[in-house]
Amino acid sequence: MNNKFFFLEKLFKLILKIATLIIIIIFILMFISLIERSIPSFLKNGIYILIGTTWDVYNEIFGGAPAILATLFSSIIAVLFALPISLFIAIFYTEYCPLRIRQLISEVISLLAAIPSVIYGIWGLWTISPLIKIYIQEPIIAYIGFIPIFSGPAYGLSIFLASLILIIMIVPIISSLTIDIFSKTPITLREGIIALGATKWEVVKYIVIPFSKGGIFAATILGLGRALGETMAVTMVIGNAYVWPFKSISIFSPATTITSKIASEFPESVVNLIHSSSLISLAFILLIISISINFLADLILKKFTGGKL
Repeated sequence: MNNKFFFLEKLFKLILKIATLIIIIIFILMFISLIERSIPSFLKNGIYILIGTTWDVYNEIFGGAPAILATLFSSIIAVLFALPISLFIAIFYTEYCPLRIRQLISEVISLLAAIPSVIYGIWGLWTISPLIKIYIQEPIIAYIGFIPIFSGPAYGLSIFLASLILIIMIVPIISSLTIDIFSKTPITLREGIIALGATKWEVVKYIVIPFSKGGIFAATILGLGRALGETMAVTMVIGNAYVWPFKSISIFSPATTITSKIASEFPESVVNLIHSSSLISLAFILLIISISINFLADLILKKFTGGKL
C-alpha cells in the first residue's frame, strides 16, 4: 500500500515537472520566434519602430509610437476607473449586501466575465458608440471643446470608447477576485475590531483593505494584463486610425492599439516581408511591456507581503 502511494506521489510530481517544463519551453520558443520574425523590421526601421509616428506600408516606413502609446493609455485609463468600481462592488458584496441578493450579483459578475470579447465589441460598435457620440462627445465638445484633449469632431469610435469598453470588460475580473480576497479576511480580526465598537466601514478601512492590499494589487495587474492584450473588442470600437496622439491629442479621436493594428493588417501583410515583420515586432514590444509590468508587479507584491512570496 505504501509502495503504491509513494509511486503515485512520484508519478504526480513527475507530471507536474513535465507540465511546468512544457510551459517554459513554449514560452521560450514563442519568444525566439517573435525575435526571429522581428529582425527584418528592426534592421529596416531601427529605433523608429518604437518612436516613429508614421505607418506607411507603400514606402515601408513603420513607426509604432501611436499604437504603443494608445495601448498603454487605454489600458491604464481602464484600470484607473475599473479599480475603484471593483472595490465598491467587493465592499458592498462582502459587507452590506443582503444574503438573498449576493447570489444574483455573483451570477451577474460571472456572466459578464465569461462573455466573449467580440460580443462586447459588437455591443460597443452598434449600441454604445452612437449614444456616446450624441450624449457625451458632442455636448462636451460644444462646451469645452476648446481644451485640446476634448476637442472635436465627435466620431463615436475613439480611444475614449475603447477605454470605456475595457473598463466594462475588466471590472468583473478585478471585482470577482477582490471579493474572494475580502472573504478570506480572518474572522477573528473582524470580530476583534467590532467588539471595540467599530462600524462596518471602519472594519473595511482598518482591517479588510489593509489585509487584502497585496491581493487587490495582484487582481489589478491581472485586469491590466487583460486590457493590454484585448484585441477584438478594441479593434471594433477604437476607430483604427493613426491619429492619436500626434495629430490630435483629443480623447475623442480615433486611435490604434498594438493588438488592433495587428488584427486589422496582418492578413494583408503576408505579401510584404517588412510589413509583416513590423507587425510582429509590435507584438514583441507588447510582450516585453507585459513581462516588464508583471516583473514590476511581482517586486511590488513582494514588498506588500514582506518578501514572503
